[in-house]
Amino acid sequence: VQLVESGGGSVQAGGSLRLSCAASGVSYSTYCMGWFRQGPGKEREGVATIESDGSTSYADSVKGRFTISQDNAKNALYLQMNSLKPEDSGMYYCARARVTWSARQALDLMTRANSYWGQGTQVTVSS
Repeated sequence: VQLVESGGGSVQAGGSLRLSCAASGVSYSTYCMGWFRQGPGKEREGVATIESDGSTSYADSVKGRFTISQDNAKNALYLQMNSLKPEDSGMYYCARARVTWSARQALDLMTRANSYWGQGTQVTVSS
């Protein structure tokens, strides 16, 4: 399984970015996919996750600003990020679970030990 993120960059506060994740080596499955991030000096945190049926879960800090979506036909995952804040800066990772969880569970439980991860794409938001 290979996950490749793209779409990161530098924007000013209030701006928008759309991250994409291309998955290969994996066919449609019932496992969750999600976006995670790690800022400078911070622990990794779950940003948003999505189940195969489209059910989603978001971190409180991004609710109403970020939207996760997927295209099963293209094996692609997306994260639309609006109203970006400096605290949204960090490395953003795409991940696919190897354990069956709900989107809410996956947000808290997905780690490198139990999921596939991409290499990440950097997001920098300046004030």
